[in-house]
Amino acid sequence: MNTSSQICAVILAAGKGTRMKSDLPKVAVQLNDKPLICHVVENLLKAGIQDIVVIVGYKKEEVISLCKPYKSLRFVEQKEQLGTGHALLCAEDTLKNFNGTLIVACGDVPMISTATFQSLIDYHIKNNYEATVLSADLENPHGYGRIVRNHSGALVEIVEEKDADEETRKIREINTGTYCFNSPAVFLNLKKIGKDNAQGEYYLPDLIRISGKSAEKSGAMKLLNSIESSGINSIEDLEKLSYYIKEGRIAV
Repeated sequence: MNTSSQICAVILAAGKGTRMKSDLPKVAVQLNDKPLICHVVENLLKAGIQDIVVIVGYKKEEVISLCKPYKSLRFVEQKEQLGTGHALLCAEDTLKNFNGTLIVACGDVPMISTATFQSLIDYHIKNNYEATVLSADLENPHGYGRIVRNHSGALVEIVEEKDADEETRKIREINTGTYCFNSPAVFLNLKKIGKDNAQGEYYLPDLIRISGKSAEKSGAMKLLNSIESSGINSIEDLEKLSYYIKEGRIAV
């Protein structure tokens, strides 16, 4: 795998997590006695990625404190919650001298494995993509953005459920929220994102559509174990993932 200074990771960790019924930042919620964000950081580090930037926001001091054991991390504040696209754009100044592959991970999706991070980076580089999304097939894709492919199987766009029509909502392949992009080009494309959508936010998945308009190649790599894509948005999500771990359906 091509791991060196050419690989950098950005972890999105600015959210509040109102459905967790807790005052904690969402990424501070514990899974198997470890904060969600620590699972993500450790799996990235094990993948050989030493350059990691964490986007913080709600109760940023608590998140930064949780990350103290990991000496190489840098932190960037997202002062307004304007969407995932805006969150990544906040890192532009910090990464102004970085030229290489940028992996974007969610601080509340704790089970993306080291092997998956490595495979995603390799897939992105091998196919010479401008943007690569990690996808998964789910029995119940409710709430997730859908992966839209053309008749030949190539990625066309990602459509958020709130913006999807009835036919698109039948698609079971979903966006895990984990990506690879080329930097610094990704920041130029981020500035082309609008917020004409149901949430009124700047969506990171829109980069796929923008890449297509620019005739840039993008693709999607499907997870072998879809449980890795489990995001924590509620107490029920946390309990379900804890159960999967206990049953051995996913390794910690």
